[in-house]
Order: sequence, then structure tokens, then C-alpha cells
Amino acid sequence: MLKGAKCVTPKCPIVRRHSPPGQHGGARRKVSEYSLQLKEKQKARFIYGVLERQFRRHYAEAERLPGQSGENLLRILEMRLDNVVYRLGFADSRRQARQLVQHGHITVNGRVTNIPSCLVKEGDVIAWKEDSSKTALYKMVAKDIESKFIPGWLSLDRDSLSGRVLSAPERSEMESTIDERLIVAFYSR
Repeated sequence: MLKGAKCVTPKCPIVRRHSPPGQHGGARRKVSEYSLQLKEKQKARFIYGVLERQFRRHYAEAERLPGQSGENLLRILEMRLDNVVYRLGFADSRRQARQLVQHGHITVNGRVTNIPSCLVKEGDVIAWKEDSSKTALYKMVAKDIESKFIPGWLSLDRDSLSGRVLSAPERSEMESTIDERLIVAFYSR
């Protein structure tokens, strides 16, 4: 939920320091296992911009799917429409991508969709609405799209600014800072 590339630097606000500020900040108790699990879950929630009830629902669905629950959870989070719009380079942050979807600038398979939590499937085409191609934001995105990195599970037509979901993402193509094992351990209590 942070804007742009703020979390790429060592001063990322999500990653906390080992001790609180001040003279007596160094005297710290041992961090519990529950605390580590909770922090990891909260970090994933904040990165993807998902509320607690949505996150719990996504986890319940990930448990039902075959395979590892943690990887399934991250795959579901990656396949949300707001995240796919961000990964295609249409927005600088997931929050901006969410707003683009909510304001009706994005189409899925030719139909305007204003639900950011909508899950896309393989073969879906995500594009800008025709009327939105006249906006200043569209022109800025069209100019900057060449410098954006597109993951291997998506394809982008840079001329028409439309993308296609080629397949579900693999674990190596997802957010690498999240330890999904801790999230699974948190919910399996």
C-alpha cells in the first residue's frame, strides 16, 4: 500500500528496526513466535492492500485448493485485478491501481469492471477503457511503460496498452519478501 518504490530502499516503513528509539530502546524482550507470524500476515496484508476479512476469505479459499496453502494464498493475491493492473505497469502503486479500477478506467475482456478484488483467470485481457485513453494519466503511462518490468506470467502489448494473463504466477515470480509459511502457521492455530 506504499506509494511507488518507497519500500525498495533500506528505510522501508514496513520493515521495523530491531529496537525502539531512545536511550533505553536496546533492552528488548525476546520476540515470540506468534508475534513473528502476526507481523508477516500484516506485512502481506499491507503490501497487497487487503482488509482482514478479505485476507481471511482468501486464505480459506487457498486451503481448499490443492497444493501448498501459502503458495495458493500468494497466487490468489497476485491474481486480483488491482494487483494485475499494478504488475502490468498501468499504475505506480497498488493503491493507484485500485483507484483506477474503482473509477472504471480498466476493462476485463472488453467489459468495464470496477471491483478491484475481482480475480482474473488465464487468458483474460486487461486493457484501458476507450474513453480513458484521452486522460493525462493514460498519456503518462504510455510514455513510461517502456521502463516497466512485466512478470513472465503476464504479456503486455505496449502499443495498445493491453495485457493478457498467460498463466498463474509461480512462487519465484511473486513477492519474495513474504514468508508464507509464517502466515499458514498463524491461521493454523
